[in-house]
Amino acid sequence: MARNELRPIIKLRSTAGTGYTYVTRKNRQNDPDRVTLRKYDPVAARHVAFREER
Repeated sequence: MARNELRPIIKLRSTAGTGYTYVTRKNRQNDPDRVTLRKYDPVAARHVAFREER
């Protein structure tokens, strides 16, 4: 199986509306749906939920 099929690169966008993004990889077998992670948003200066963008 090719590398891009199992662990694709995804973009996580802040739900605070600042437009800040993180780039990471995810495992499609463990997380087939959209991923939501709580990470630090330096524009908002606090931790907020970041949702996977397609």
